[in-house]
Amino acid sequence: MRLQSEICRLQNIANYDVNQAVTYVFRDRHSRARRYESELQSCGLEVAPVEFSDYHPLKSITVTDSKSRRGARKGSTSSSSSSSSSVAPDPLSSMLDGTDPLSMFAQHAQFPPLSLALDLGRGKRREKEDEVGVDFEPWSSKRGEILARFTTTEKLSIVSKAPSLASSSAVSEKVRTRLEELDDLEEGSQRELLNLSQQDYVNRIEELNQSLKEAWASDQKVKALKIVIQCSKLLSDTAVIQFYPSKFVLITDILDTFGRLVYERIWSMCSDPRPLPDSFTADEVNDTAKETCLNWFFKIASIRELIPRLYVEVALLKCNRFLTKCGIQETVPRLTAMIRGIGDPLVAVYARAYLCRALLTEMMERCKKLGNNALLLNSVMWAFRAEFIATRATDFIGMIKDCDEAGFPKHLLFGSLGRSLACADPPEAERLPILNEAWKVITKVRSPQDYINCAEIWVEFTCRHFTKREVNTVLSDIIKHMTPDRAFEDAYPQLQSVIRKILTYFHDFSVLFSMERFLPFMDMFQKDSVRVGVCLSIMDVFIKHQQEPTRDPVILNALLHVCKTMHDSVNALTLEDEKRSLALLINGFIRMVSFGRDFEQQLSFCVEARATFCNLEPVLVQLIHACAAYSFITIPSLTSIFSRLNLYLLSGQVALANQCLSQADAFLKAAVSVLPEVPRSISIEGKLRSSEGFLLDFINNFLSALLVVPDHPEAGVLFLVRGLLNMVQDYTWEDNSDAKVHVYISALPLLAAMSQESYLYSIPKVDSNETLYGGDPKFLAEINKLCETLIGQVLDHLKTLGRDESVHRQGSLAFSLFGCLLAHGDLRNNKLNQLAVNLWNLSHKQGYCNTRTSVRTLEFIKHQAQQPDMAYLSDMLHRLTLQSRT
Repeated sequence: MRLQSEICRLQNIANYDVNQAVTYVFRDRHSRARRYESELQSCGLEVAPVEFSDYHPLKSITVTDSKSRRGARKGSTSSSSSSSSSVAPDPLSSMLDGTDPLSMFAQHAQFPPLSLALDLGRGKRREKEDEVGVDFEPWSSKRGEILARFTTTEKLSIVSKAPSLASSSAVSEKVRTRLEELDDLEEGSQRELLNLSQQDYVNRIEELNQSLKEAWASDQKVKALKIVIQCSKLLSDTAVIQFYPSKFVLITDILDTFGRLVYERIWSMCSDPRPLPDSFTADEVNDTAKETCLNWFFKIASIRELIPRLYVEVALLKCNRFLTKCGIQETVPRLTAMIRGIGDPLVAVYARAYLCRALLTEMMERCKKLGNNALLLNSVMWAFRAEFIATRATDFIGMIKDCDEAGFPKHLLFGSLGRSLACADPPEAERLPILNEAWKVITKVRSPQDYINCAEIWVEFTCRHFTKREVNTVLSDIIKHMTPDRAFEDAYPQLQSVIRKILTYFHDFSVLFSMERFLPFMDMFQKDSVRVGVCLSIMDVFIKHQQEPTRDPVILNALLHVCKTMHDSVNALTLEDEKRSLALLINGFIRMVSFGRDFEQQLSFCVEARATFCNLEPVLVQLIHACAAYSFITIPSLTSIFSRLNLYLLSGQVALANQCLSQADAFLKAAVSVLPEVPRSISIEGKLRSSEGFLLDFINNFLSALLVVPDHPEAGVLFLVRGLLNMVQDYTWEDNSDAKVHVYISALPLLAAMSQESYLYSIPKVDSNETLYGGDPKFLAEINKLCETLIGQVLDHLKTLGRDESVHRQGSLAFSLFGCLLAHGDLRNNKLNQLAVNLWNLSHKQGYCNTRTSVRTLEFIKHQAQQPDMAYLSDMLHRLTLQSRT
C-alpha cells in the first residue's frame, strides 16, 4: 500500500517512482569490517612470589650448627668459639661511667612490629614486678619479637657438662657438703648434641625447661640447679652470632622459671601462720625462710665460672628481699662490677640486659645519683617504651639538666626525649613546662644543623598538644636560626619533616594559612625539586581532608600559588605519570572551589585558573567541565531566545571538542527543548520582524554540528536528529511557509554524510558514529528509512502546492531537492537519474526558475561530466532543458 501511495504522488507531480527513487538516493554501500580501537592493556598488578627476608617468622626453619671449643671432637665440622670464662677486663663494660655499650646497642637495634611468638609451653606468664609501672613494656612482648626475628640457617650444638665448683682446703664442713651435692652428677650427664636444626635446638631447650619443673616438683632441688647452670653456660657460646638473641631469650626463660620457683618456695615458708603482704620487709620473714634463702645464695657462690654464677644470681635477685631491706640495692652494684669480668663484648652486653630486665627502677635511681650519666640516660630514652618515658618526662628533664654538657650535648638528650613525647602523651599539666624547658635549651644551640635536628623532633610534640600560636612561634624561631648564611639549604630533609608533621595535625587550612610564619617558612624551600615535593604534600592533605567546598580568599590565594608552583615544574622531560599526578591534585583543588550563586566570581576563578594551568591538559579539561557547568546554569537566565539557542549550541560544540560528551549531550538536548519557545516574530531595533529566517539559520548550524556527535548508548540511533525533526514538525510555522520543508531538505545532506565510511570532518579523540557503528547495515537501514520519510514529506508538500497553484514555490522547492540529489545521490542509477530530470523539469515548468542559477548549474554538471568516474552525467545533461515564461 505504501508503494502504491508513493507512486500516486509521483504521477501527480512528475510521473516518477518515489519508492525506487528513495531506494537509490544513497547508493547501497558494502558494509566494511568494523574497526575498533585496540583494547586497553590490563593495568592489574602482576602476581609475583614474595621472598621473605631471613628473619621472617613464617619461613621454613633450616638447621644451624655451632659448637663450643671445649666440646669439639676430632673431625667435627661445627664452628668453635672462645671460652667465656675469661676474666680479662671488658673494655666496653663501663656502663656506669657513661660508656654503656648496651645503651648504644639499644639505640640502634630496631625490632619489627611482629607479635608472633613461638608457643613453647612456658606455662603462665611471670607476674609483673611491683616496682615496674603499668606503662612499662613487658618482657613477654619483646620476647616474641626477638624469637621471630633472629633466626639462622647454620647448625647448633648443646654441650651438657658438669658444673665446675670452687674448691678450697679451708672450706667448712657445711660448704663441703653443698659442693659434694653439686658434684654428685648422674651418669651420662655430660653429653654433646651436635648438628641440631634451629627447631631441634628450641625443642631441646624446652625439654630442659620441663626437666627443671619436674625436678623441682619431685623435690630434687640440686638437680634443678644443675640444669640452670648448664643452660647458663650456653650463653658463653657466640659462634652463631645471628641466633644469639633468640638463644638469650630461650635460656633466660629457664632462668626466670628457676627464679620464680625459688622465690615462691621461700615465700611459702613465710605463710605460717598467715601469708606475707605484698609490701613485706625482711623483718617479717622468719628464720627458716632466711636460712633457706642464704643456702641458695651460698650454692650459687660455689659456682666457679663467672657467667653461670652471674646469671643464676640475677635470676634470684628478687630473693634478696627476704634477707635485708636494702638487699637488692646493695647487690646491683656488685653484679654490675662482675659483668666487667666477661671478656666477650656481646656476652657482656646481654648480661647487662638481663640485669636491667630484672630490676629497672633501682637502676634508674642509681643513675640519678651518678655524675656524667648522659649516655646512659640517652640509651634509656631510646630503649624503653614511649609511655614509660612520657609519664616520667619531668624527672627526665631534671636529670638532663643535671648532666654535664661537655660529655654529651643536652640538645641530643632533649631530642631523644622529644621522640618519646611525640609518640606518647605526658600528663596534661606538665606539657607546657616541658615544652618551655626543652625550647630554652634548643634555641641556644648555635650550630644550624644541630638546631634543626632537635627542633624538627619537638615540632611534632608542639603540633600534637598546642594551638597555632605555639606552632607559629616555633616556626618563627626555626626561620630565625636557618635563614642566616642560607643554612636552610643544608637542612631540606628536616624542614620537609617539619611541614609533614604540621600537616599531620592541622587539616583546617584556614587555620594553617592564618599562621603568619607558615608561608615565610615555605619560602626557605628554594630548590625546585624540594619545593615541588612540599607543594605536593600540601595538596595531598588538602584533597584528603577538605570536606566542604571553600571560597575563603586566604585559602584560594595560597593554594593557587602552591598549584602554580607544581604546574610550573612541568617541562619537556616530565613523565606522563608525573603530569597525571600533578593534574589530579590541581583538579581536586578546582573541584573544591565554589562561590555558590555568585556565578561571575566562579567564572572569574575559572578564567584565572585556565591561564595559570595551561600546560596540563587534564586540568584544562576540568576547567572546561567547570565552565560548562557555569554555562548550563546561567544560559537559561538570558532573555533573548536566540542568544540562548546559539550559546547552547556553542557550549555543546566546545564541550564536544574537549571530550566532554555528557555535557555536550546536555547542551544539545537543551537547545532542542527550547525550539518550541521561539516566537513567530521578534523585536529587532524596536521593530517586530519574522523569526523564521533566524530559526532556519540556527537549525542549519545545528544540523552541521550533529554529524560528529556520537549517539548516546541508551537513547537510540540518531536520537538528536529525530528529536530535532520532531520538534520542527510540531512547531507552528507561519502561514504559507515552506520553512519546514526546507529543514527536511537540509537534513538529507546530513544523513548522506552519516552513511559514509569516513565522515567529512571529525573531532580529535571523539568517536563519532562512523566508529561506533562502523557501517553496520542496520544503521544504514535506519538512515534510509529516515530519508524516505523526509522525501515523502517533501513530495506531499509539492503536491499540495500544485493544487494550490503556488507554482513559484513549487518550482523553488523542486529545484532545491534536485540540487540535493545532484550533490549526494548516486545518479548512475537510471531511476534516480530520471527522478532528478523530472525534478528539474518541474522546477522549470512554469518558467519561474532563476535562469542564471540554472545556467550555472548546467555548467557545473558539464564540468563534472568530464571527470573519468562521472561520465554518466553527460547523458543526463542532454535531457535538462531551460524554459521561460514566454
